[in-house]
Parts: sequence; C-alpha cells; structure tokens
Amino acid sequence: MSGIVGILSLNGAPIAPPLLQAMVEALAYRGPDAQSCWSQSRIGLGHTLLRTTPEAAEQYPLTLDGQVWMVADARIDGRSDLIRRLQAAGQQVPAGVPDGELILRAYQVWQQDCLSYLLGDFAFAIWDQPRQRLFCARDHFGVKPFYYACSQEWLIVSNTLNCIRVHPAVSSTFYEPAIADFLLSGTLQDPATTIFADIRRLPAAHGLTWSEGQLTVQPYWTLPREGYLRYRHPMDYVEQFRELLEQAVSDRLRTDRVGLLMSGGLDSSSIAAVAKQMLSQQSAEFDLRAYTAVYDQLIPDQERYYASLVAAALQIPIQYQVGEAYPLFHRWDQPELFQPEPLLSPTLALTIDQYRQVAAHSRVALSGHGGDPVFFPSGTYFLDQLRAGQIGSLVTEIGQYVTLMGRFPPLGIRTQLRRWLGPAGEPAFPYPDWLHPDFEARLQLRERWRSLVTPATGEKSIRADAYRLLTEVSWSFLFESFDPDRTGVPLEVRHPYFDLRLMEYLLSIPPIPWFIHKALLRIAMGELLPETICKRPKTHLAGDPIAVMLERSIGQNLPSLELPAILAEYLDRDRLPRVTVGGKSIGHWWVDLRPLSLTQWIVQQRSVQPRSGYTGRIGSFSDQMLEH
Repeated sequence: MSGIVGILSLNGAPIAPPLLQAMVEALAYRGPDAQSCWSQSRIGLGHTLLRTTPEAAEQYPLTLDGQVWMVADARIDGRSDLIRRLQAAGQQVPAGVPDGELILRAYQVWQQDCLSYLLGDFAFAIWDQPRQRLFCARDHFGVKPFYYACSQEWLIVSNTLNCIRVHPAVSSTFYEPAIADFLLSGTLQDPATTIFADIRRLPAAHGLTWSEGQLTVQPYWTLPREGYLRYRHPMDYVEQFRELLEQAVSDRLRTDRVGLLMSGGLDSSSIAAVAKQMLSQQSAEFDLRAYTAVYDQLIPDQERYYASLVAAALQIPIQYQVGEAYPLFHRWDQPELFQPEPLLSPTLALTIDQYRQVAAHSRVALSGHGGDPVFFPSGTYFLDQLRAGQIGSLVTEIGQYVTLMGRFPPLGIRTQLRRWLGPAGEPAFPYPDWLHPDFEARLQLRERWRSLVTPATGEKSIRADAYRLLTEVSWSFLFESFDPDRTGVPLEVRHPYFDLRLMEYLLSIPPIPWFIHKALLRIAMGELLPETICKRPKTHLAGDPIAVMLERSIGQNLPSLELPAILAEYLDRDRLPRVTVGGKSIGHWWVDLRPLSLTQWIVQQRSVQPRSGYTGRIGSFSDQMLEH
C-alpha cells in the first residue's frame, strides 16, 4: 500500500518544500520503492511507492498534461472494461497502463463522475490546476484509509494519520466523542472522525472536493438493497457465482507471489482454492503460501488440523503462528507496535508478526473476510414469503435445497440469526461502571451506549440481515487494521468477497436455497476443496484465548493502570477494574480491558516521533497531559 499526502494552501501562501519532504519521509515505511514530491505555488503532493502489480511503474505525482496532477494508492479492478469505456470516450490508452493513470484518464473524461466507473480499492487526491480544484476519494468499502485536516489556512490529506500530524497546523487535542465510543464499545463508531479533533476520516464510498473556497464531502455510492435476479436452472446460480468469484480473486492477484491469510474454515479456504486455480491457469511458475494463526494448547482449537488439510489438498506450503507464544500485551511498549489510535487488541504482537512473516514472502495477501455476512441467511425470509402469498416460489426454493443438498433445510434459522446478532434486549457487552460521572453526564454516555447496542432497523429486503451486517461501520475500521498505517508492514491485504460485482450478485439472489449453511459456496467448491472442508459446519474459535489467559493470570506483564492526568477526566480512578480477577464473563473482561488499552496508548504517545528528518514538530501530547 503506497503512501500519499497532499497540502493545499487556502490563503495562497506557498508550500514549504522542507515540510512537504518531511511528510513524505513520514510515509517512507509504506513505500520502499520510490519517494517523490511535487509542489507548485499553493499545492504540494507527495508519494511513496509500494509496487504490487506489474503495471506499477508510474512516477508520482502523476500528470498527463502538466495541468492535472495526482497521487494514489490504488488497485483498479475490471481494467479491461474501464479501458474500453475510456477508448470509446476518445482516450488513447496505452498497453500496460498503470492503475493510477486509469483513474487520471477517467477524471479527464468524466470529472468527479469518474467514481461511477471505478472498481477496486483506492484512495487518491487529484489537483486540477485550471479549475483550482482538489478532488479526493475513498473506495466503496473503505479498504484504503483516507484522512484529512482543514483549517482556515490549510487543507491536508493523506492515507496515513501520523503523516497529517507532522504538519504544525494540526493539534493533538482529543475528540471526546471518539474517546467515549472507544470506552463504550472498544472501537470508534463514527466513520467520519478520528481520535483527534483536528483530523477527520473520509468515510467509505465518499468523495472530498475543495473548490471555490468550499470544502464538500459527500457519498457517491451505497450498497444496492433491492436487487432481484432469478434463473430457471439452479446450477446457473452456481456457475455465475463461480465466474464472479474467479474474477474477484483474479483481479486481486496480478502477481505470482501471493500469501493467504487462511484458517481451516470454508471462506478463506475457498479463496485459497480459487487463487491456486487462477495462478495455475495464468502461469507455470508461481509461489502461493498459506499463513495460519493457531492455538495448540490454550483452547481446543482445530484450525491447524483443518488448515493443513486444505494446504495438502492444494499442494501449497503453510506456516503457522502459535498463539501461546504471545502473552497479553506482548511488546506493547515497543515502537513497532505503537498505533495511531487506541486499539483493543491484547495480542497485537501475534498479528504483526504474522504480517511480517507474510511480507517476507510477498507484498500481497488475500483474506476470507466478508464470507460470513455476504452468505448470511435471512431469518425472516421464510415468514415474509408466506405473508406475501409467495407459497409457490417458496416451495420451489425449498425443493431446490433438498435436490442440491440431499436433506431438508434445517429449522431454527432464526436461532442461528440470534446466535450471530445477539439475543434481543441482551447487549453483548455491559455498560461500564468505571466512567467519570462528569464525563458520563457531559456526553450523555448512557444514552450513547443504548444507541450503540440497540440493533438498527431499516427497510425490509430479501437479504436485510446480510445487508445490515455488510454496511456496519466496523468494516472500514477492520480494513484499516490491515493497513501499514497500523501494522508498519509493507503488505497489501486484499479481500475478494468485498468485490462490488460479486457482492451485488449475492445480494440479489434468493436466500433459499443458496444461503442456508452457505449452500452456494459449498456446492461451488465441491471440485476444489476436500469434502471434509466443504461439509464442515460453521465453527467459531473454540473459546476466547484472551479470557482464558486472564482467567489463568498468564498475562503477568500487563501495562500499569496508573492514570495519566488527561484520562482522569474520563475514568473514575477509584472504580478502575482489576482485569486479572477471575469469575467474570467474557463480555465483562473485554469491557474492563478498554481502560487498560487506552492508558497503554496514551503512554505510548510519549515516544511518538516523526518518521523523518524534519526539524519541525509532530503533533504530540504535552508533558502536563501525560504526567500522573
């Protein structure tokens, strides 16, 4: 994932080249292949390149005419279709054109409407000199991060939060609602904010435009809700699914060295099988390897066994990262694990080490994320069809399931739904009792918590439950956790199930028979995966290793809970929990880890330094804020 930065002077002051260079140097770890920056009067753009495709040889900032300039971190899918559309619009598109140039040519033809023609994962900034316009965008699902800060004098954009903090106009003042959300839920909840008041997130599927003195942020796409597709022959659904999944995986390969973040589950194993098939068809020489995190003793985990079955069947090597080697908050005080925002991840070192293991082999990894929600059955579909009088079509769909799977569909789909989404009226995590009363009252935290734990309701559709799961804000935060901004590792993780074409198809076909126990995926993978994997029921991790380690007091080197002065405004010092005390529910343990994680993050900020030789300052916490 390459690094990008842009600085626009809003009052006409010239860009300071040393500052722009310092911000580019703060991105160096993201893009080891090239560093470059360009400035002209009031605008400056910078880029660090991580090559992950054969076409990625372009020099950034990129221009076609010396008038419009761009920096991008992008992988464009459906390239041949986009090239045909550009050629039809009069563009002379050369062979092997880089992805960034495709975006720039699309902008030349369609201006801001170019977003309607782009597929893939991208974050970019385009400076249009004749129109004095800065135009930026983030991809449909928020796989690529994008941040910005705007004052009266400056607009700063980047795909790296700490890069923006290098700019002296950006303070490190906390955004209190974000602190509240972290303490109430363990993560941020607003897709448009960060932990810092001066820095904003560009939400997924949004564009940002500065023009004529105005900054506008607006959505350009929403996930279709009411698709409707029906075929006469059942196997037509399977064939169309296979074709789209192969297309999604193929567009995310584009290299012969690929890592697989693979468990022994059906979703990631299917991605592995299709990747092996696609690479075998494209080249006689390729290097595909699987990487799996396992627990061999702490919990009754079977991932090593099932993952080894898949690797053996596909004839690919597999490497394991053993969870027992990582105590809670292992290496939490080492700069390599410092995070730009608070993170509730006591085993972060395990995750980072696995990414390093993958990156030593390849710059690209595929994940199976998205399989569970996109194949999620609709708990109300059966009753909705009955109420609508669609008895004939319902009988046909049930008959198709019996024919395809050799058994009647199980009763209790609603029970499965509750298992996923949580029982009505029973929040997964309790309300914390250690919040400072003044903070609680000032931000009305009890009401805020109720809004977070109350399931959202919306318009009915045939895949309403899947739609809700797929549109949760947590996805963009999850994708950010794979980004080098968080990992420090030059590795690009790609997610085939979050392919726009594939997802729109899956949201438009009938839940019965295709999404009962992932029937569609199991049938489609029948020739590629071992029968044991295809018939393996959905299995969650056999226990919570974090809770087990706390119960057994394995995590002896936990960070101190002595509060920095700034956190005394948010937490009641006298009620802070002892996380190693036994007898708690898993939910209570995760709640009580939040103050510890936030304290840990605050303490880490003492050591935050700009990753550059810039002699100015990076936004930092004052000693007074950090003193106990």
